[in-house]
Amino acid sequence: MGANNLTATADIVAAREVDFVSRFARNWEELRDVMGISRLIPKVPGTVLKSKYAEVTLQNGAIGEGQAIPYSQARVLEKDYAPIVMHKYKKGVSAEAIADHGYDAAVQLTDDQFLYELQGEILDAFYDYLQDGSLIRAAGTFQAALAKAQGEVRNKWKKMKKGISEIVGFCNILDAYAYLGAADITVQTLFGMNYIENFLGYSRLFLSSEIPSGKVVATPVENLVLYYINPAESDFAKAGLEFRVDGDTPLIGFHVDGNYSTLVSESTALMGMVLFAEYIDGIAVIDIGTEAYTAVQSPAKADIATYFEKAADNTYFPTADTDVVSGKTYYTRAVTPAT
Repeated sequence: MGANNLTATADIVAAREVDFVSRFARNWEELRDVMGISRLIPKVPGTVLKSKYAEVTLQNGAIGEGQAIPYSQARVLEKDYAPIVMHKYKKGVSAEAIADHGYDAAVQLTDDQFLYELQGEILDAFYDYLQDGSLIRAAGTFQAALAKAQGEVRNKWKKMKKGISEIVGFCNILDAYAYLGAADITVQTLFGMNYIENFLGYSRLFLSSEIPSGKVVATPVENLVLYYINPAESDFAKAGLEFRVDGDTPLIGFHVDGNYSTLVSESTALMGMVLFAEYIDGIAVIDIGTEAYTAVQSPAKADIATYFEKAADNTYFPTADTDVVSGKTYYTRAVTPAT
């Protein structure tokens, strides 16, 4: 009888682990489809996560008749993003909590919230990273910012001789609703993210409070990469650290155990996954309603106009490429150019 009880308990624990990791995997696969992420890179020991950016130095284009045209210097540089970090989390539910509230409330409900918080950790880091995009521009309105972000991204990728299948955008949720007003728009939710499909040229426009108000971010889906640690790595198991995983791409490990010394049901989660962009200068970050902007250098006042172009809504945008990554100096100037 005792052996049967132990078997039944082990089955319940296994089912709980399977439920947790399968829900995470299912949510992730759906998010991957929505965001168009096609490249998943498992971590190799000793490697460092890198972002790329392009740098072009133009030669003098005033070439005389019959003279050889000098090559402009073009190169792709790499910037260390960050070493991928293994994140470890533990949740404990005491015997007293189970006795007071029952198993379903004390354990299952907290498992649900545990899963939600872990997904939020990944997204928060991704939203922070997006704001480091170095293709920085300005626009006068929310709609103009959406158009400007998409145009800048397409222009950048065309210069890099790379194709684009879809562009995804990110904006502050309050900015989006202020613009949409009473429009009949369907907002969907997945993996804790709200998004609108096929909106003003974007395959998906994601709405989040993590994107600061007054900013619009855009990038091609081809630029998005997932870098991850496999929790089912055999070396972990050899060390006695076995985790339940799910899916062809195991992204999270989950293990449940009872601590008899404290009478606490312990849940341990292990994950190491980072969403990032291969080209940091392939991410457009547009400031909305900006009254001043940073030009690529400090020209004389009479030459300011050459650095700006007039848009249809009578705002002005800098035409010079800026490269935050390269550390060039910048000059702030009102968006209305000198005449």
